[in-house]
Amino acid sequence: MAYGGSGHAFLINIHEVLCPSSPYVWKYDGLYPALRNLGIEMTDLGFYHTGTPADERAVVEARLQSHLDSGNPCSLANMEHQVIYGYDDGQFFTAQPWPANKKFPPATLSFGDWTEFGKEVHVNFFTFGKLEKKDDLSIFRESLRYGVDLFRSPDKYQFDKYAVGFKAYDNWAAAAKEHGGSHGNWWNATVWSECRSRASEYLAEMARNLEGDGQKLAQGLTKEYADIAGQLSKIADKEMPADDKAALARELKQKEEAAIAKVEQLAGLLG
Repeated sequence: MAYGGSGHAFLINIHEVLCPSSPYVWKYDGLYPALRNLGIEMTDLGFYHTGTPADERAVVEARLQSHLDSGNPCSLANMEHQVIYGYDDGQFFTAQPWPANKKFPPATLSFGDWTEFGKEVHVNFFTFGKLEKKDDLSIFRESLRYGVDLFRSPDKYQFDKYAVGFKAYDNWAAAAKEHGGSHGNWWNATVWSECRSRASEYLAEMARNLEGDGQKLAQGLTKEYADIAGQLSKIADKEMPADDKAALARELKQKEEAAIAKVEQLAGLLG
């Protein structure tokens, strides 16, 4: 429900050289209202960089501390998403999402100098709060509409040199020859395959709550997204020939086009 209800299960974003930043660098505008439907208020406290003055750093640190004092989590996105779950006199405590890697991302963030980020800082901070969750039908309908909009109006969600939606597969196919063996190729395939797997599970949950044509559409999409997920995971293989990766990316674009048309139809049936 977190992946699907937020619409994130339907996102795909690919940089023109398959940069591993692709899963992070997109415009979150459509995500926030979808999260509110789930009962989560996510607030962006802004972007900070190496040149951000000390007084501005102190202001955002104080906001984070105040939110944590109220019992609510915070997070940051700097090369990776991390929950900020507490602090002491000199630092924030940040969750490390990769148990096997204790060095990255860092487990703390020192006040003032943010030394754990190293010489290059490019970070957003977020706060989270609780809202009243909408009913399931509203969540289903609005998340599908957002998922469709990611493909029908990608300019609203993408930055320069990145492509959201169908063109993401064009970028992938074009970059496969030079960058198909890169870490970025592997990471993008891993992330977007996982999203499609969660889309499949979300649609299966939806099917259990629908009847008639809506149920049939959701059941069919469950299988289609599971197939797309499986094919995307194959592209992660560094040994797969570049031409095969490019061909598979073009094939997946067609499958995604067919799936999104049905998602659009399903959203229409829901009101």
